[in-house]
Order: sequence, then C-alpha cells, then structure tokens
Amino acid sequence: MTPPLPAIAEVLRTPDACFAGLPDFPWTPRHDEVGGLRIASVDVGAPDAPTVLLMHGEPTWSYLYRTMIPTLVDAGLRAVAPDLVGFGRSDKPARAGDHTYGRHVAWMSAWLQARDLRGVTLFCQDWGSLIGLRMAAGAPERFDRIVLSNGGLPTGVTPMPPAFRAWRAFARHSPWFPIGRIVAAGCARGLGARERAAYDAPFPGRRYAAGPRAMPALVPDRPDDPERDANERAWATFRTWDKPFLTLFSTRDPITRGGERAWQDAVPGARGQAHRRIRGAGHFVQEDAGPELAREIVALVRSTPGAGGPG
Repeated sequence: MTPPLPAIAEVLRTPDACFAGLPDFPWTPRHDEVGGLRIASVDVGAPDAPTVLLMHGEPTWSYLYRTMIPTLVDAGLRAVAPDLVGFGRSDKPARAGDHTYGRHVAWMSAWLQARDLRGVTLFCQDWGSLIGLRMAAGAPERFDRIVLSNGGLPTGVTPMPPAFRAWRAFARHSPWFPIGRIVAAGCARGLGARERAAYDAPFPGRRYAAGPRAMPALVPDRPDDPERDANERAWATFRTWDKPFLTLFSTRDPITRGGERAWQDAVPGARGQAHRRIRGAGHFVQEDAGPELAREIVALVRSTPGAGGPG
C-alpha cells in the first residue's frame, strides 16, 4: 500500500528560463500535480503505442534519455520520461529531510497511478531502479517487462563498494557539488560544456539541490535501514516474476558492475533473456550507449508481445 503523501513546507521550482536552449532535447514537458507537487515528464510517441517508462537516477534528470527517445519512437513505441521530485523540471523540496526513500517511491507511484500507465516496459538505472523496481513490485499489473541497467534494490545486508562510500561522503560533506561535472565523471566518453550545463540547469542555486545531496545517504546500507523491509518484500515479488526481465549492465561502472547476476539468478522472467554487458560504458550508460540501449528495448518489446505474469 502506498503511504500517504507528505505535505512539504517549502518547495522550489526552477525557472523555465534555466532550460532554454537545451542541446538535443526539444520536447515540451507535461506537468502533473501529485500530493501538492508538480512532476514533469516528457511523453513522446503515439498515446496508444507500447509504453516505455524511462526512470532516471541521481543527480541526473530526463535529459539523460535524449539519445534513446528518438530510437524508441521511430520504432513505434511511446517514451515516457519523468523527472523525479527534486530533479529536472519537477518541483524541489528545499530541505534535505524532506527527501526519504519511501517518499520518493510514494510520489512516483502516485504519479504512475495518476497517469494510469499500463502495459509498461520499465527501463531503470541508478536511483531510477531503487524507485522504479519498487513501483513495479507495488503495481505489477501495470508492467509487462523490465529492463534493469546499472542499478538494483539493496536491502542493507551486502556491503557497498568503496566507490559508493566515497561518493556518499562527497555528497554529504563537500561544499562544492558541480552536478554537470559529476555526471561527466560517470561517463566513459565525458560530456561537452553544453551537456554539462544542461545537467546543471535544474539547480540554479544550492538550495535547489537538496534532493541530489540527500539521495546517496538514503541508499539502504545497513540491516536496520528503515526501507529494508519494503525492499525485501519487493524482492519476494521479483522471485515469482515471470514476465520478461532483461539486464543491460555496463562494464566500466565501479559501483554496480556484476550486480546483474543476482537478478538473473533470482527472477524467473530473466531466464532465457538476451542479457548483455554494455562494453566500454560507464555508470551513466545512457550517455555512453543510449541508442544501443534503445535498440535492445525495442527488440525485447517486439519479441515478447502480450507478456503476462503476476498481478
């Protein structure tokens, strides 16, 4: 059951002017109000086409999917890419304490219900997977397929790699938090100045970045984490999930590399799928191999029409 949506005392909204002239991102956002917050999304393609839900992570936003959306739409699919609360063109709670794992799941689950998306193919990475997989486990009847890349659903019982602990410490303590440069550091190919500026655009001041600052500390990393039970329940759902479940992890991500094996072993729907390792790509695999990822999603949708499963 989705918990009640909290009231947020102070909410910031990035001025539209900050997003003027974004390179290779021409789509006008749609805005939906959920729990008093405005959630932005890009929705491209025929409304009745098979829907691909593209969930970004942290500290990115839907701009991350600019090279994947055209390939998906050209193949006859509908691409829906929301901005998480606190990111992109969505509203931004100003206090770090307003951001909790449970709240982010509740916000996006309520958004999913409000949009009434069905027959969804979920693509998720980084925090997009921590949230997106919980959304799918909570409403399996809405999802036909899942594609997981460079992410997971931690329960706090497995130690986090050193690279993640270093990132969490940086987010918590560094007075300097250059989001565009942070994203560039997670890409094997790097980013140009205009692309880095596009990732900086949602955060015109320090107070706008409470979400990106808070998120690393919210990843369950100890057995007594408050979200452990919810993630364990989600894992229980996926252990009986017989709908298609594909993994596309990259080879150059020091945080999630090798994490696909647990999913391939545990999820019935992962058996027999064309799992791939995306060679040469970094943590933000969408930046390094976006069209390649999109082609894999298209192939999965075309090869598994009318997928069934739990729910």
